[in-house]
Amino acid sequence: MPPKTSARTLSTAEERRATVLRTAIHAFAARGYYGTTTTEVAKEAGISQPYLYRLFPDKEALFVAVIEHCSLRMRECFADAAATASGSDPASALDALGDAYARLITDRDLLLVMMQANCAASEPAIREAVQGGYARLVEYVRAVSGADDAQIQQFFATGFLCNTVVAMGADTVDAPWARTLGRGLRHY
Repeated sequence: MPPKTSARTLSTAEERRATVLRTAIHAFAARGYYGTTTTEVAKEAGISQPYLYRLFPDKEALFVAVIEHCSLRMRECFADAAATASGSDPASALDALGDAYARLITDRDLLLVMMQANCAASEPAIREAVQGGYARLVEYVRAVSGADDAQIQQFFATGFLCNTVVAMGADTVDAPWARTLGRGLRHY
């Protein structure tokens, strides 16, 4: 009888790419675009840096892929929420989308990486990815809600305030300033 050998299952490039994206989301959320190195991401993903560069040509391309991944996750979240809206009027649709978003940003890495993306938007490719993500989100919200420009602006303004309150933990602070900022916001 031949000796037992453990069969090693190799990942496909797509599986490795997904692993690198998950790892990069965590790293970029913690340290931002400028504070994260591809060496750190590769090490945390369990691959070599040269292999990381086979999957993504450079750090900027990796960060853009992370932004696009997170933007897609937001659109999918909104699509699921739109299907559960209690009515077809703009207020009902926006309420369902807002509730879904409040749940989504409990994923601290997603929240922080999108905030980090806004901070790194001085880089042209990153700015284009951020703008493209918001363009698709705004138009999606417009299409599913039937809301007017003022309602959509208020929806996104409230979302940005939610991001800030949650990111700095103001929702856990019992102080007048924190209650003022968090008044009327949903938190999970």
